[in-house]
Amino acid sequence: MNNFEQQKAKFRTRPGFIAALDQSGGSTPKALKLYGIPETAYSGDAAMMDLIHAMRTRIITRPSFNGDRILAAILFENTMDRSIEGRPTAAYLWEVKKVVPILKVDKGLEAEANGVQLMKPTPGLDDLLARAKGKGIFGTKMRSVIKQANAAGIQAVVRQQFEVARQIIAAGLVPIIEPEVDIKCPDKADAEDLLKAAIMAELDKLPDGQLVMLKLTIPTRDNLYTDCIKHPRVLKVVALSGGYSREEANTRLARQHGMVASFSRALTEGLTAQQTDAEFNAALDQAIESIFQASKT
Repeated sequence: MNNFEQQKAKFRTRPGFIAALDQSGGSTPKALKLYGIPETAYSGDAAMMDLIHAMRTRIITRPSFNGDRILAAILFENTMDRSIEGRPTAAYLWEVKKVVPILKVDKGLEAEANGVQLMKPTPGLDDLLARAKGKGIFGTKMRSVIKQANAAGIQAVVRQQFEVARQIIAAGLVPIIEPEVDIKCPDKADAEDLLKAAIMAELDKLPDGQLVMLKLTIPTRDNLYTDCIKHPRVLKVVALSGGYSREEANTRLARQHGMVASFSRALTEGLTAQQTDAEFNAALDQAIESIFQASKT
């Protein structure tokens, strides 16, 4: 089997979760601050990106970060274009760690309308997908946000996500569709019911052989997404932590049968630049193990 088929088989057959290491743009300063590096410690985007890459490199190169418990890692474009220990990041992840590389491809969010935030346009997406494929990237991730149980807004989010997903599938990659429901949504359960119905309708339209993954907020009603998990066009359904602490996210996730984590902030919670390597390794190993266990249900 080629790398792509091996990676697809890993998603189908191996336990584990996705490490979301794709902070970009406006979220990078916050990620660095939580890591113990304030904005006063650097000046300009170039220095900021150097620091976030150093943080990601420290995480990825730790002994506990490997394919035994981690299925995949989501990267920002800047990370994909850099190297770790002399190898392109995606190659290092797969060849050294046996962790599947995935690329964030959205360009951020539009202003809220109809209770949702659609994705901004993605000019040059075909070129980015071709470059990603050439670098050994397996799939992509793109995020929208749902803030209200507005049927028209949710339909627009899902329609846009699947429209771009078809473009990604045509490029030979597997898209992760992420229509996040804000955990502060006042009618979150109703929004999730609308979202599930819209997703199932779009999944049923996909031709045989086309695969997507879904990245969804942990639902208010446990096991709401069982039908999505069982759908023949779905490779994996993963959960975002959505602002919950790691402990709460793990507790909620453990009740969702067949759903695994794709955590970002909840994964790096408690990791700091000031920790010694021994302290950092121990904290990361503990985080990975707790998320892995919550993903095994």
